[in-house]
Amino acid sequence: MSENSVASVATPLTGRASAAFWRYWAASATSTFGAGVTAVALPLVALTVLEASNFEVGLLTAAGYAAVVIIGLPAGIIVQRYELKALQVAMDTFRAVAVLTVPVAAWFDVLTLAHLLVVTFFVGLASNLFDVANATFLPRIVSREDLVARNGLLSGTSATTQLAGPAVGGVLVQAAGAVAGLIVDAASYVVSAVLLAGIPAPAAPARPARAESFFRQVAAGVRFVFGHPVMRPSCLAATAVNFANGAVFAATPTFLVRTLGLPPSAVGLVLALDGLGTVVGAALTARLARNLGGARAVLLAVVAAAVLAPAMPLARGGYAPYVFGLGLAGFGAGVCVLSVITRTHRQTASPPELLSRVVASVRFVSWSAIPVGALCAGTVAELVDPRAGLVVGCAGAAVAVGVVWLSRIRRLREMTDGDPVASAA
Repeated sequence: MSENSVASVATPLTGRASAAFWRYWAASATSTFGAGVTAVALPLVALTVLEASNFEVGLLTAAGYAAVVIIGLPAGIIVQRYELKALQVAMDTFRAVAVLTVPVAAWFDVLTLAHLLVVTFFVGLASNLFDVANATFLPRIVSREDLVARNGLLSGTSATTQLAGPAVGGVLVQAAGAVAGLIVDAASYVVSAVLLAGIPAPAAPARPARAESFFRQVAAGVRFVFGHPVMRPSCLAATAVNFANGAVFAATPTFLVRTLGLPPSAVGLVLALDGLGTVVGAALTARLARNLGGARAVLLAVVAAAVLAPAMPLARGGYAPYVFGLGLAGFGAGVCVLSVITRTHRQTASPPELLSRVVASVRFVSWSAIPVGALCAGTVAELVDPRAGLVVGCAGAAVAVGVVWLSRIRRLREMTDGDPVASAA
């Protein structure tokens, strides 16, 4: 997908701000392409090189997101105390080195599941810090009016690179072995670091006094999120969706390889449909928000995701890859719309001095559900079969519908209609 297909709904940036955004965009696109390759290559390394069990593949998925539990809330404080660009460059460099240790260990025939778990966990730690910094950085280089469109562009670009990444990863695995794709991911982090290093550092809001205790700083972010009438159900809906994501990510590789019997190249192509769905969701988000209102678009998104997700476990017979792909793409589209609109709302409704802590609080709560979903689906896949593991993910998508439907969001047109300040005006 070209930039213009999503960016057309945005007000063009000019001058220095435009150059900063496009370097930021290029860095994100490069690193997510590499991560998309790894999304296929890493579980296939476990399956084909180490002959991991269904449960062990679920454990590998869980390890990547379990890092959120460890550093999720502190991330907001850490990000606030360091220069954002320098922190992002450091995390990119760390991830490149960590990922590169896997092919090196494989070449020397010393790769183990424990090694994969450790690398996955520490890359998860670095990614969490990077992402909190990234989300905090964007409002400093993009105007408030452009945030929905720019967030949509970033999500669409991420989806496009993740669409290409799994496809490339599958081909690389088939042609050169499962560890080859990880080299691409390591290189992508290096390129991202170089691009980010060239962005002029924007002015930062005042930092809190260091005398304020760590727990008070953390509590301020959590209290803001859960005291907010729109942000609270948005966070809980994202938590249910991320539980579903963890379950789907854990059960999908074993379902495609062992239940449907697909070769690695086909696995990559099917997984790429998640990116296709996200591209569609990103392209539609700004239009849906404009025509329906942001709150109504969120409600439509979670319903669509829950309705289409069951196509994944229902996939059988000769058309199974296509039916599975339809469910995966539909689920991805709904999740994308939910993510873009609620992320933009957080960026505009949070006080600047609290933004990094708000972002970290939401990520801690919602992303902590991913390893739980992965472990649940991995356990069910081991005890029953991978198809049953996918059903666990469908249940999480249904819970998200209930959360939004029972909240204030159902009665709003725009997300900001429920903001305390906006309501009082």
